[in-house]
Amino acid sequence: MALVYGRQRGDKITRFSESQVFARWYPEISNPVQKHPFCNNANAAIRRELWAQHPYDETLSGLEDLAWARWAVNEGYHLAYIAEAEVVHVHAEQPPQVYNRYRREAMAFKHIFPQERFGLRDFLRLLSSNIASDLWHATRQGVLGASWSRIVWFRWMQFRGTYQGFHQSGPLTWQLRQTFYYPQGINSTLRPPTRGVEPIQYNDLAED
Repeated sequence: MALVYGRQRGDKITRFSESQVFARWYPEISNPVQKHPFCNNANAAIRRELWAQHPYDETLSGLEDLAWARWAVNEGYHLAYIAEAEVVHVHAEQPPQVYNRYRREAMAFKHIFPQERFGLRDFLRLLSSNIASDLWHATRQGVLGASWSRIVWFRWMQFRGTYQGFHQSGPLTWQLRQTFYYPQGINSTLRPPTRGVEPIQYNDLAED
């Protein structure tokens, strides 16, 4: 075991599309023996001796956690995803910030997987499918009127940034490509958390 990472979700100010991203990346079911290198260091624990042996590559423009996890998997270790270890992670970003984040991550992704490509066809297909999926889920949840314009600009900036980042990387594993880019399935829904433990209120602790 090289690394354990937990679930992330947004709060009431999180963009609808980013909530969909979180739902895709961090499902409600744990995976104690994950074989592919997807993870996120915003909510993770790394084995100390492995970190000392191989620290993050800080020359990357992003995704240094993915690069590290890929090294660990190639060394024969595995990762674990624990859905019960949940944190709230909020990006209060405007469109240019969303664009820059995904552009930066795409540049790093291409560096980590230099054989990978993200062409115009990928851009158009994934942009349209993610917008359609988000609009469908927003309709089911009764929030389409308040969310549709933000859905369109968020996904536009996400995939425009990704396309530009790939153009400034055999084939990528299907698990990793699906985790990063593919939309929520039509039959899936964003359900409220079903935890038996109340979240920690850090503001209350600070007042004690």
